[in-house]
Amino acid sequence: MKLQAQAGTNRYAQEPKSSIIGIGLTIHNAPVELREKLAVPEQEWPRAIEEMCKYPHIDEAAILSTCNRLEIYSVALSFNRGVREIEEWLSSSSGVPLEELRPYLFLLKDKDATRHLLQVSSGLDSLVMGEGQILAQVKQVFKVGQECNGFGRQLSGLFKQAITCGKRVRSETNIASGAVSVSSAAAELAQLKLPTQDWETARVAIIGAGKMSRLLVKHLASKGCSEVTVVNRSAARVEELQNDFPDVTIQMKLMPDLMEVVGESDVVFAASGSESILIHKNDVEGMVTPPEVVGGVRRFVDISVPRNIDPAISELGNGKVFNVDDLKEVVEANKKQRAAAAAAAETLIFEEQDAFDAWRDSLETVPTIKRLRAKAEDIRQAELEKTLSKLGDNLTKKERRAVEDLSRGIVNKLLHGPMQALRSDATDASSIGETLENMYALERMFDLKEDFVFPGRK
Repeated sequence: MKLQAQAGTNRYAQEPKSSIIGIGLTIHNAPVELREKLAVPEQEWPRAIEEMCKYPHIDEAAILSTCNRLEIYSVALSFNRGVREIEEWLSSSSGVPLEELRPYLFLLKDKDATRHLLQVSSGLDSLVMGEGQILAQVKQVFKVGQECNGFGRQLSGLFKQAITCGKRVRSETNIASGAVSVSSAAAELAQLKLPTQDWETARVAIIGAGKMSRLLVKHLASKGCSEVTVVNRSAARVEELQNDFPDVTIQMKLMPDLMEVVGESDVVFAASGSESILIHKNDVEGMVTPPEVVGGVRRFVDISVPRNIDPAISELGNGKVFNVDDLKEVVEANKKQRAAAAAAAETLIFEEQDAFDAWRDSLETVPTIKRLRAKAEDIRQAELEKTLSKLGDNLTKKERRAVEDLSRGIVNKLLHGPMQALRSDATDASSIGETLENMYALERMFDLKEDFVFPGRK
């Protein structure tokens, strides 16, 4: 249902402008136990967007869900009501009571929200500063959004700007120079926990054969690991890994063999797309204790969200589970090394935010342009009918067409100047203020006081 508001002399002084809202939780402020409950698989993003846009004050919506964050971006016709509606959706979709959810949520409005997304896309808000996977994930949000009615003009423009910003930061600073990923941090953490810190003394298994697993194989190989067992639902992806990493002996196993593989491994990485626990405490209890060379402890590194490894395994004397939240100790040094690059990136982010703000402000003149044209057309039609009635029925079709063309030509020439004054270069932030002042003046001069209707959904 569209919301309406009466326009005054300056409708922007009296009517609420739609707000961009950013709300969610990240690895910086919420534990994995909560993040996994709110995680939304990519195939569910269109459904989530559709559900949110059914609320009366949510005009557009987008969802960014990764192992480290769940963030909702929306264009709301009322900020406070929009926030309440998004919170309601988050609670109902996750099953987490709102009073338990609220302490962990961040809430950002307009420039703060857009700035945050630009920082996220640039890798500045990542657990591993400068990592490249988040930019690919932001691109995927934009790609999925193109097929969703609720991913409208403003969010489309915002995510385009975020992608541009992410690319600029990585190409114009050294933020990504030698950057590590979640996968490489996981490999490093596991190596630090081994008594010998030598992969040649440990038997390694990886659950899953997707992007995260590919990066795990790459970084394990770079650290001296020459043999890995990969467990996956299908053989095709494992065969790709075998072809792409000829220097690593990759043994392929399918999911029915999972427990056998775990029992024969000292370090198990979980990087699958499963949305449930794959290895429980009681699965591990009866397994043979690993050899003393690895400390008699079977180590599980779970970088999946939702988690795939039961954290209760750590209660066993010969088992220890690490998850993505445990990677912080590994990546802290990474942040210090990239402090200068982060400062340079912030400068670029400011530039990209100014560009987006200018583009968004330029959209404000569109309703005025339409109403000015509509008013001019109403006047032209009325005066044309008067003139034709005075001239009588003796005019030929050619003569009537000439009179009509004359009226249309006069109107177009008169409107040319005002229309030019309402059109600005959205890439030039300095020209936007002048354009908006022209808009206010034209609204007063032409008495454009019709009811203002907020743009409907796409």
